[in-house]
Amino acid sequence: MATVELYLVRHGQTYLNKYHRIQGWSDSPLTAKGIADAKNAGERLAKLPLAAAYASDTNRAQTTAQHILTANQALAVGDLQTEPAFREENFGYFEGLDTGFVWHAIGSPVGLDSFNAMIRHLTIEKTKDMFKAQDPYGDAEDNAEFWERVQPALDRVVAQASDGDKIVIATHSTTIRSIVSKFGPDIDISVPVDNGSITKLTVKNGHYRVDDYNNTTGKIN
Repeated sequence: MATVELYLVRHGQTYLNKYHRIQGWSDSPLTAKGIADAKNAGERLAKLPLAAAYASDTNRAQTTAQHILTANQALAVGDLQTEPAFREENFGYFEGLDTGFVWHAIGSPVGLDSFNAMIRHLTIEKTKDMFKAQDPYGDAEDNAEFWERVQPALDRVVAQASDGDKIVIATHSTTIRSIVSKFGPDIDISVPVDNGSITKLTVKNGHYRVDDYNNTTGKIN
């Protein structure tokens, strides 16, 4: 089977990021800093011979991917493929609310008052389940529902690739953290994913391996 390299890029900063609002399936445009985040990722990946490029169907991910491809020497903006399954976690009822309020409301009953603390002490998988359990409408995704959409999409991307392909995916913070938690369990994902950062995975014979997490300044191979 093929060996494929996946480069997961978190979208640039958005207005909801700037205002510290929950932004899962909700969406908002990139800020000036967010555009700079995307362009910086594009510069870092410019010489990488990309074989394919994907983004979730959110405006923030697609705009980020477009800036990346504008700088790339192998692909053009028109090569971008949209994959809704690479969306962020769905936070349901909590979408758009102030992050500090939400983290406190969900985590403080168990002695945790931030998203990073919940991930560190409960795991990101159990944290998703907590959102689902406390959503009065039941719209938030639990961990099983999240992976029912994300894993088949990852596998499709890999299956369509050729041996040695390098592929970029513009996606989201919790999506990246969840992927790294599953395939790189020794990596500390309580460290937040920065806007515009690059996380690299290698998939060989169907086995996913995390090579780099949340790289913001280092060399990208």
